[in-house]
Amino acid sequence: MKLHVRPSEEPAHPLRVETRWPVAAAVLAVALLVTMLPDRVRVFPVWAPYVLAIALIVPMAAIMLTSAPERWFRIERTITMIFFLVAGSGMIADLTLLIAEMVRRSGQVSGIQLLTSSVAMWVLNVLTFSLLYWQVDRGGPEARANNAGPRPDWLFPQEGAPQDVPPGWRPTFVDYLFLGYSTATAFSTTDVMPLTSRAKLLMMLESTISLATIVAVMSRAINILGN
Repeated sequence: MKLHVRPSEEPAHPLRVETRWPVAAAVLAVALLVTMLPDRVRVFPVWAPYVLAIALIVPMAAIMLTSAPERWFRIERTITMIFFLVAGSGMIADLTLLIAEMVRRSGQVSGIQLLTSSVAMWVLNVLTFSLLYWQVDRGGPEARANNAGPRPDWLFPQEGAPQDVPPGWRPTFVDYLFLGYSTATAFSTTDVMPLTSRAKLLMMLESTISLATIVAVMSRAINILGN
């Protein structure tokens, strides 16, 4: 008599979910910075950034608080892309208006307003692109955390020294925030290497916006205040 033994079923690995609280803080900071711009150069109503921020934070909170977050991943990704397109296009339009006001020397925007607007624009540039980097690299945060994503857009130095980082290390939002900060500050790569064409184009766009903000707007504001 033969005994049929059922093969033991291996327990499925639990889905790893990256924390969203630093990302939600960055989204709120973007909304707040947009409202700090002078009315004359702000292209969106005051309430519009907060509506977009709430629309993005809702799926993030659902991912963190629900037991079945899979259904919210695509919603979060779609709204993040919309958030970047709206915030990015608005940022470029605001920067264009600031430079136009500066060239015309109309006096409608003071030196203090130019300085605070340029600082807000620079930080807005860093945060907005950091959100996009975090969402697009390797298929998104959950694809990275669960080793299910495509080839990377950026190569981080920790991946070249696995003995010096925790096992299974993967980049999180803070790593992409540093990438956005270093790109806007140094206008080039620092320790992170872009591997794809879209990564290089995005970093070029962020560097261009940062350069225009610092060289054109911030320097003019400092010159006005100095005189």
